[in-house]
Amino acid sequence: MTKEPVLIALDGPVSAGKSSLADEVARRLDILHLDTGAMYRAIGLAAIRQGIDPRNEQPVCAMLAEGCAQVDIRFDKGRQQTLLNGRPVDDDIRSQEAGSAASAVSRYPAVRKYLVTRQQELARDISMIVDGRDIGTVVLPYARAKIFLSASPEVRALRRHKQLRSKGTSVSFEEVLSELVDRDKQDRERAADPLRQAEDAVPLDTSNLNFNESVEAILAIVKEAYDI
Repeated sequence: MTKEPVLIALDGPVSAGKSSLADEVARRLDILHLDTGAMYRAIGLAAIRQGIDPRNEQPVCAMLAEGCAQVDIRFDKGRQQTLLNGRPVDDDIRSQEAGSAASAVSRYPAVRKYLVTRQQELARDISMIVDGRDIGTVVLPYARAKIFLSASPEVRALRRHKQLRSKGTSVSFEEVLSELVDRDKQDRERAADPLRQAEDAVPLDTSNLNFNESVEAILAIVKEAYDI
């Protein structure tokens, strides 16, 4: 009898800690981790590199239709590598500029359709934790383990501010908080696949949890869902 793949949908707003927590959960369970946000960042980066304003839907979608923003994912020793037109871009997509571009292009239905299809292909018949903003509702609605991660805007902004400063980025806490609040509004109000908690998802507020406590909470939910 073939063992059922363990599929985990991890959703939540920007800077909720999804990627770092998903990395550790994947390591503990010896499964893959797909960071879907990296794929939207890659599309945003493609627009920037081609001199396209990411806030302008028509040229972004034309770029996609013309095959000028091919996003691929491969796994090397379990670690995700994001490719744009065949070249690794994992460092480039982590810039503040790429993040802002991702926020813009993620609103476009054509972009979301293209990437959702790729994400569903990647998660077919394999154990994987997938993090993003529409995983439990759109990408993997059939996943048995669904978690909606959250934390207060102030806590998330503080975490993001520390992360940016550790990378040498000079930005104030107030700027980070303002951008985060704006991103939350965009994600919840966009017409295509808005951020929302799936009806069968387990909510997990990590405002008062440290990293290890958050990991253990996610693992408990997964183990109950899959009896592992």
